[in-house]
Amino acid sequence: MANRNLNKAKEAKKDEFYTQLEDINNELRHYREHFRGKTVLCNCDDPRVSNFFTYFAYNFEFLGLKKLITTCYKNQDMDLFSQNESEQAVYLVYEGDKNGDHIPTADEIGVHPLKGDGDFRSKECIELLKEADIVVTNPPFSLFREYVAQLMEYDKKFLIIGHQNAIKYKEIFPLIQQNKIWLGYGFKGGAGHFISNYEDTATAGNHKEGMIRVSGVHWFTNLETKKRHEDLILYKSYNPEYYPKYENYDAINVDKTEEIPYNYDGVMGVPITFMDKYNPDQFEIIGVGIAGLGLIAGIKPYKPEHKKYRKEVQKRGAVDGDLYMMNGEEVVVPYSRILIKKK
Repeated sequence: MANRNLNKAKEAKKDEFYTQLEDINNELRHYREHFRGKTVLCNCDDPRVSNFFTYFAYNFEFLGLKKLITTCYKNQDMDLFSQNESEQAVYLVYEGDKNGDHIPTADEIGVHPLKGDGDFRSKECIELLKEADIVVTNPPFSLFREYVAQLMEYDKKFLIIGHQNAIKYKEIFPLIQQNKIWLGYGFKGGAGHFISNYEDTATAGNHKEGMIRVSGVHWFTNLETKKRHEDLILYKSYNPEYYPKYENYDAINVDKTEEIPYNYDGVMGVPITFMDKYNPDQFEIIGVGIAGLGLIAGIKPYKPEHKKYRKEVQKRGAVDGDLYMMNGEEVVVPYSRILIKKK
């Protein structure tokens, strides 16, 4: 249900969620050494409601920042969540405490008008991007491809939030394979509660008033972390009966990351959640495929008469649910796999 509502939000461009200060602090505490003497840009934020601005402004001296820049998007569609009733978009500049109280005040924060609406793709916002050393924000999921492409074009360090499905995007996966992007420490339980006035998708046990729960969200970064160089402890022994091979690709299927066999040196198809444990010193990423580019022996595929899966295929394209042929019969394969090999 959460994913269906997220897709609806994406289609309506209603995917601009505001991140909790607690979640920002839990992730950013691992990167303190990267920020000293640096200019930070939050270019998908409204500082009146954005906790990214709050975090960096109140920790400015603690982190040793040089400058903090935040752009405020002036939305032209008042039906969207990020409503801005001001006459124009602005950007804020904070260069640290001036009066000795270590609290960012209005007279210490420079507010400057923007000619356009503050879209991160606009010329004036790109100029601010050029000035920044590190970009930290929660960009709209619907624009994630464009957003990352811009960061790569201008060779920026970054720490941003996205959905784990982005790992499979044809524009994103090669960057992950080439170790130009990797996952950060992540959200507790693999799900985030974001400040929003959209329809809440949380279950009764997870409900938080005024928030929307989104499963599968993660932090994407190119800042080095200790986490990504920690070896995954392997304890399972290879057994051909337990690890079936794909029919048309020379690789075995591994259903759970913790079940990767320690004594198998060939190619393995692992779930997308493996990327949270990926250590480039331990594993090599070979590729990505729908069920490892083929069908998995012993797994019953969905039949084509299930119309809801056909609709999903037509709507989403080459992702989970692609059509394949097996023994002359058309079937729908439901699983994505990252193809890896031990180094």
